[in-house]
Amino acid sequence: MRILHLVHQFPPDHVAGIEVYTQTLARRQAGAGHRVAVFAPVSREGPLSVAEESGVRVYRAAAGARSARQVFTSIFGHPALDDAFEEVLAAERPDIVHIQHLMGLPAGLVEALNRGRIPYVLHLHDYWFGCANGQLLTNYDETLCDGPDAAWRNCGRCALARAGLPAPGPAAALVAPTMARRAALLHPVFAGARRVLSPTDFVRQAHRRMGLPVERAIIFPHGTEPPDPPLPPRPERAPGPLRLGYVGSLNRQKGVHVLIDAVNRMADGAIRLALYGNPDVFPDYVAALKARSTHPGITFAGILDRADLWPRLAELDALVLPTLWYEASPLVIGEAFAAGLPIVASRIGALPELIRDGVDGLLFPPGDASALGDVLQSLAGRPDIVAALRAGVRPPLTMAGHVAAIEAVYREALALA
Repeated sequence: MRILHLVHQFPPDHVAGIEVYTQTLARRQAGAGHRVAVFAPVSREGPLSVAEESGVRVYRAAAGARSARQVFTSIFGHPALDDAFEEVLAAERPDIVHIQHLMGLPAGLVEALNRGRIPYVLHLHDYWFGCANGQLLTNYDETLCDGPDAAWRNCGRCALARAGLPAPGPAAALVAPTMARRAALLHPVFAGARRVLSPTDFVRQAHRRMGLPVERAIIFPHGTEPPDPPLPPRPERAPGPLRLGYVGSLNRQKGVHVLIDAVNRMADGAIRLALYGNPDVFPDYVAALKARSTHPGITFAGILDRADLWPRLAELDALVLPTLWYEASPLVIGEAFAAGLPIVASRIGALPELIRDGVDGLLFPPGDASALGDVLQSLAGRPDIVAALRAGVRPPLTMAGHVAAIEAVYREALALA
């Protein structure tokens, strides 16, 4: 099968969940004997480039240096990216295109697929098709959002706030038609997919509430690359402090400050918390976190390289996800379960679908540091609870199983009229 992945960013220029997922999937598909390519924009000038990377042809299309506003407006048209994509389609002649993300890419790319009668499947890694932020979290007051209002004025306010401008009602009304136009472009893209892959039912229902057609959306959980070699059996937990970890972005919507406040409530020798994340992306927030951290057991451990992931997870008793927003399906959940770790997480969005409260994890009200502190205190004082939760962890779907399921979706999509 000839497969082309379409994604908004790609390693090594950008390394985050969607990018790593796309890279891993493409390489495994190539290893299975498929002809696989990736198309992604890059922030530079110059001709279209192609490189063979682990059996995958990666096309990097020069989009030039773009501001956040220009990335947003690229959905309405970007001649250089349109031309580059036509060149890639001619070279690859894909049987199917897997759209991972379209942020910063023109809708005209999908129009080119329709003209060529090339079927595509769509992957929902976030809420971008209905929310230009992608997160259903407002820019102007950092609160959860249900999606566009009837007049698109809340989206106008978000757009102005993202640009660093005040967002009063009259100004938001001026921007609202642009947001409505964006939605009008993306609705047929969503509707035209042969299959829409949603990691959880929460994500599917969020798109339905935003007015997008989800009839062809199927629940499609992520796969996890298991540790290689496998981790040795965990020994019985020795007496000592509860060992917790956080792995992810150090930004406010992840709720790291809530976790720090909860740990600060505990006795000095009761707990150790390792915070893994890049401190340079949101330096002001990280500085505030460090000033907020009064417990001696809190460590800012920096970026966790893939090579160190499994050894570091093996040192922990539990992972904590104190998120404040509707995460679609954090990949770290599968990684924690692959390492046999239970998870303490906010009861929000898709997380209750992925973590079984009282079985392989514990849930608490989002943003409630007091409730989280009580949960952590119960784990610190009762190692038998930690052991019971660990026993309840099921191995996640492997990436090999996920890739096989993707191929079945492709074949089903190709068979549809």
